[in-house]
Amino acid sequence: MEAFQIFCDKGVAGSSSAELLATFCDYILKKGGQEKLSDDAIEETLDKVVKLLTYISDKDLFAEFYRKKLARRLLFDKSANDEHERSTITKLKQQYGCLLTSQMEGMVKDLMIARQDQAIFEEYLRNNPHANPGTELTVTVLTAGFWPNFKYSGLNLPAEMGKCVEVFREFYQTKTKQRKLTWIHSLGTCNIYGNFEQKTMELIVTTYQASTLLLFNASDKLSYKDIMAQLNLPDEDVVRVLHSLSCGKYKILYKEPKTKTISHNDVFEFNSKFTDKMRRIKIPLPSPVEEKKVIEDVVDKDRRYIIDASIVQIMKSRKVLDYQQLVTTCIEHLAYKFKPNVKAIKMRIEILMERDYLERDMKNPNLLKYLA
Repeated sequence: MEAFQIFCDKGVAGSSSAELLATFCDYILKKGGQEKLSDDAIEETLDKVVKLLTYISDKDLFAEFYRKKLARRLLFDKSANDEHERSTITKLKQQYGCLLTSQMEGMVKDLMIARQDQAIFEEYLRNNPHANPGTELTVTVLTAGFWPNFKYSGLNLPAEMGKCVEVFREFYQTKTKQRKLTWIHSLGTCNIYGNFEQKTMELIVTTYQASTLLLFNASDKLSYKDIMAQLNLPDEDVVRVLHSLSCGKYKILYKEPKTKTISHNDVFEFNSKFTDKMRRIKIPLPSPVEEKKVIEDVVDKDRRYIIDASIVQIMKSRKVLDYQQLVTTCIEHLAYKFKPNVKAIKMRIEILMERDYLERDMKNPNLLKYLA
């Protein structure tokens, strides 16, 4: 069994077993990933995943990768079956405890509440026709503590979208005045209509793409610098958006010069001659590369707090304990979630002594005392 655990902890091609297992779950649970599997086969496969996780030391790393992928499935309607999502979280909770799954459970619950809030918002608009922005609006209100940290931007919304935001903000204040809404426009999607020479087409785009295209209602041509200034977005986001609209499969914008890359000297113009056999098209915007290092850093930061809590809990119950025994006991306490580094535990002990949670015995430096 110990040999199998060592084998399971080995990474493959630069990816940890925790990440690969979370990616496999994502494939099984998202739309299109398990079309050839029956419901029973999916449940059986997920049972095997939960059992296999027993042999992987970094369960918290798996949970963070899984949570990131779960967020995308839930928010972008890519989950194939809500029951399978809840079933997987229940299996993980039963096997490894609520500490591993509490945020996942919160995410699923958040979406249920958000759907109820949306129905109340629609009722609010029917009862207050003067407040209706004239644009269909769906808002998903999330609890920040449950979800991964999404990228916030100070996007300058077009007037049409800005009005929608204000209407929802006024509605939300009728529900509660204690909570503050932070708009994550990087997760938004829009359906807009493009009036081209041959026909009018519905374009399914992100909020960033829609905000960019609506700039051309007021201007025939815009330079890269003009677009960047009006959107108030970081350079990397502007490049991604303009590339998707002028260099991808659907060239809604003309670009000069006609290269396949975006530069600061480029000039863009609305392509009125654009056409497609479909009347409704989705223009993809590639997600920014999510560095595994970012996720690993988040997990590493969380581990410090967990190690601190474990040390304090042990010392609070024992009052006095041998230094090495504290390290050993801490490793045993944390084994259910991850395999802590001995150096990390010793470092956290030193920090807790600096913060006056612990102190060394004056007569025997190897003994640690808990300071109430």
